[in-house]
Amino acid sequence: MNIEKADFEDLAHLIEVQHLAYRSQAELLCDFSIDPLLETLDALEAAFPQHIILKAVAPDGALIGSVRGRCDGETCYVGRLFVHPAYRGRGLGARLLTAIETACPKGRYELFTSSKSIGNIRLYERMGYRRFQESEMLDAGYRLVYLEKKSPADRSGHM
Repeated sequence: MNIEKADFEDLAHLIEVQHLAYRSQAELLCDFSIDPLLETLDALEAAFPQHIILKAVAPDGALIGSVRGRCDGETCYVGRLFVHPAYRGRGLGARLLTAIETACPKGRYELFTSSKSIGNIRLYERMGYRRFQESEMLDAGYRLVYLEKKSPADRSGHM
């Protein structure tokens, strides 16, 4: 499997796989109004210039995963990390996370997930992310867990 930068022409297929991949998250949360499921192709196209979007491609050319990064100052905000359900459990999520950190070298990385997404939290913590904040989702029955990872230089206080 290869991980490479997504092109504008990839976005229509990327949004299809995103909707498929986030369906399991929506089922877990009993909430089908989560942003990744509601995002439209138009919205993704509008967001494209402000993000680094990487795609994972299977040997047969199929798009099977993606991750986005948006850089602001010394922080890279990581989002929309997903893997096609048929390709889960093969380490692709970890590879995508490492790839976005490499593509967007910053002193700090931040992401969030649902408190019910135990597997996601376990992956992020295994990759060096630490929880730093939680917030209630009103009437949703779950919290958002925010995690961060600091580069070794940032941990020592020197950049």
